[in-house]
Amino acid sequence: MNKLIIWFVLASVLVIGAVGAYWWFDLRWRPRTIVKHQAEITKILESSGWVSPGLTGPRLYMIGFRGCPDCIRLKAEEFPKYLEAGVDARVILIARGDSEGAERSTAAERATVAELWINRNWLLMERWDSEPVEAWTAQGVPPADGDMARTAVIQAGRTMVEDLRPLLAANGVKVGRESIRYPTLIWWTRDGEMKACACERPETYRFVRKALDVK
Repeated sequence: MNKLIIWFVLASVLVIGAVGAYWWFDLRWRPRTIVKHQAEITKILESSGWVSPGLTGPRLYMIGFRGCPDCIRLKAEEFPKYLEAGVDARVILIARGDSEGAERSTAAERATVAELWINRNWLLMERWDSEPVEAWTAQGVPPADGDMARTAVIQAGRTMVEDLRPLLAANGVKVGRESIRYPTLIWWTRDGEMKACACERPETYRFVRKALDVK
């Protein structure tokens, strides 16, 4: 009887360990299927100031800000694969608001974000990406500060994030206490499913590629 108990305990430990390992290495990195608030999320994304290369494949939205290290890594490592596969990678950049009196965006960043939202210039975004964050001066880009219309565009980006946060959370997508996480990816698979993930970690990348049929 004691041996049976011991074997039962050992088997239980192994099963729990296997389930835990499966969650740790696989399940927690998988994207979520969006089943709630699809129409609201889609409307918010489509009405935002996204920029894209204009490809004809599946739509993928990436929400981030220029200085976000995880956004920079994802764009450098994964975007070439998306574009080669024909995915229309639609980038939505925001200029974050102040936090506890600390400014979290620069005048150059605000100017460039406003310009991207207004004119959807993919080449401008690529030019911005090609320079170090601290070196960018937004030369030739109209300033947003002091321009009521462009300042309103900056605020629209922040409002977009506020509106998306509870809708994504309702679908199990990881969000922060006051904002979404960056980068957040939202896309449609080739068979029409809407997916999303807070893709801060490289462990999420393979699941996004698989869902989009990207090699």
